[in-house]
Amino acid sequence: MSKSVSSVAVAKRDGFSSNFGVLAATLGSAVGLGNIWKFPYLTGVNGGAGFLLVYVLATLLVGLPVMIAEIMLGRQAKADTVGTFKKLAPNTSWWIIGGLGVLSAFLIMAFYSEVAAWVLAYVFKSIRGSILSSDPARTSAAFTQLIQDPIQSLLWQWAVLALIGGILSMGVSKGIEAVTKKLMPLLFILLVVVGVRSMLLPGASAGLRFLFQPDFSKITAGVALTAMGLAFFKLSIGMGTMLTYGSYFRDDQNIPATALRVMTADLFVSMLAGIAIFPAVFAFGFTPGAGPALLFITIPAVFANMPFGHLFMVVFFVLTAIAATGAMLSLLEVPVSVLSERLGWSRTKATVWTLLALVAVGALAALSNSVIADFKLFGMTLFDLFDALTSKVLMPLGGIMMCLFTGWVWKQRRFSDALSNGGTLTNRRWLSALFLVTRWVSPLLILVVMLKGLGVF
Repeated sequence: MSKSVSSVAVAKRDGFSSNFGVLAATLGSAVGLGNIWKFPYLTGVNGGAGFLLVYVLATLLVGLPVMIAEIMLGRQAKADTVGTFKKLAPNTSWWIIGGLGVLSAFLIMAFYSEVAAWVLAYVFKSIRGSILSSDPARTSAAFTQLIQDPIQSLLWQWAVLALIGGILSMGVSKGIEAVTKKLMPLLFILLVVVGVRSMLLPGASAGLRFLFQPDFSKITAGVALTAMGLAFFKLSIGMGTMLTYGSYFRDDQNIPATALRVMTADLFVSMLAGIAIFPAVFAFGFTPGAGPALLFITIPAVFANMPFGHLFMVVFFVLTAIAATGAMLSLLEVPVSVLSERLGWSRTKATVWTLLALVAVGALAALSNSVIADFKLFGMTLFDLFDALTSKVLMPLGGIMMCLFTGWVWKQRRFSDALSNGGTLTNRRWLSALFLVTRWVSPLLILVVMLKGLGVF
């Protein structure tokens, strides 16, 4: 790339305008369908509280250190995911970390945009009231009908991509930041309301025991790998998003404190989602291992037995769509920023070309439950393959490489200087412990869990 193109990209670089905007956008990336859709169904499939315990440990020992490292390197370089490592480690191959992030973000968007399409479709279904029922057969049939209709699957996915593209083309401060900091608080409030209602249902205590009373016999290497993949997915790490968002951070932002707040809020929202869903699962006789459909067959049942349930159901799916929007903005920003800064393209051009590529590849995920349902690789539909490849291989591999770069190339002096904001923050003592975790504990844990979970040993 020529020097002139690089200079233009840097000169036009946008960023977050306030500390609250930084927190809201970063939280908007972490808190999304991973909390409301993926966390409950993976917890249900993997035995409940035991999976939750492993997930919390994975978040603390792996997720948080990697998130801090990503944000730190992004802010230091003020560049896209590939450019970050070209700038911090020139004439080396470490830029591959950024390339893995772009690939992960793109493949996640390919299937995640279809889940967001289901949510958007349910906004309109909830307005009509056609899904408001506590009958498991009826709510299951409504969801099955949606995902097995190829026309609906594609059209709703395209609508989602158009919406995200429109916001992203507005830039970082006027697009991403403006949307997330206005709407994210509403999601917290409604999840509390739904959770309270769900706990008041007859038989709800069985759901709470399932969520909080662990059965340690159900914890396996595969469960641990799934939990670690979920921690990466939910915190938006190993996919280039925190690197990219870190490059928009203000120089005075306290990165460790921000990351800790994001992790805590992310875990809190996951707990709220679990409390909203699992009591209802047991109260209405649903199956906790229902898989990706769990959210869509249980939430209508909760609202069907609630005063003003129709209204609340509409608001819930609107806000779930908002949660999905925050995460998708961060995912799409990864390839868009690379195309903008590596090739010198305008944001609009980079966004349009990324969306066109997603229309093509995302269709493979959208049609995995209908036209190409019988086409499988490694025993999985393409929807499931994109999910497994990113959460069990690409993101953990990116996390390992991130830790190795931070611990062995970046090293402790620069690590402490960057995270203490040049010594202006009084946090150097515990930064030494964090560095040791990042250098030794996190990469070894990721490697062992990944290889064991994949059946290598």
